[in-house]
Amino acid sequence: MEVTFRIWRQDNPTNKGGFINYVVDDLAEDMSFLEALDHLNEILVLRNEKVVAFEYDCREGICGQCGIFINGRAHGPHSNITTCQLYMRSFKDGAIITVEPWRAKSFPILKDLIVDRSAFDRIIEHGGYISAKTGTAPEANAILIGKGVSDKAMDAAACIGCGACVATCKNSSAALFTAAKINHLNSLPQGKPEAHQRVLDMTTQMEKEGFGHCSFTGACEVECPEGISIANIAEMNARYFKAKIFG
Repeated sequence: MEVTFRIWRQDNPTNKGGFINYVVDDLAEDMSFLEALDHLNEILVLRNEKVVAFEYDCREGICGQCGIFINGRAHGPHSNITTCQLYMRSFKDGAIITVEPWRAKSFPILKDLIVDRSAFDRIIEHGGYISAKTGTAPEANAILIGKGVSDKAMDAAACIGCGACVATCKNSSAALFTAAKINHLNSLPQGKPEAHQRVLDMTTQMEKEGFGHCSFTGACEVECPEGISIANIAEMNARYFKAKIFG
């Protein structure tokens, strides 16, 4: 199959970027989208042209590093998948595919399709951990946790921090990411000692990073590869007000 990639190219954060078209043939329908970009880069190398910079790691839908906009949608045309889980069979032969990086002030473009998502790391640094002592693993049943609570915590912990929620939100809000990290720890006994302070610190850092406010449209939930529920945002807000009173 043959497609035309319309790809955003930008040498560095200060240079002005723009779209460049690349016609690529000899693509198999069973190729992943990232493999198609690899094929394009092989062509560019043979032409002595600069390859397209894009990010990836596991290519198994685990790490979230591969996040990009494809035809105006985070991770491509399907819901709840990462870019590396997208296959070329999702496009028609001869299609024009627009590929661009996440668009958010808090995710500055580094080069081409790569953005700086270190703002997420700084939010985690301000409370996304517990102070329990490390060492020998405790007996599994030493702290009894109900299945409902553990399931809820694990659902929130599934967040891979890809940034699709921020990129797809009209306000570039990081509420879904931050809420998932807060609720994961605050739901479990090990996270209770710092629960109030964790909410205050992580939401404060989220605002310092320049993320917008949540307007609860639900777009983030649709594009999240792990299907993290926006109910987490509502719970985070409730925890925030409680922390302001009792924290």
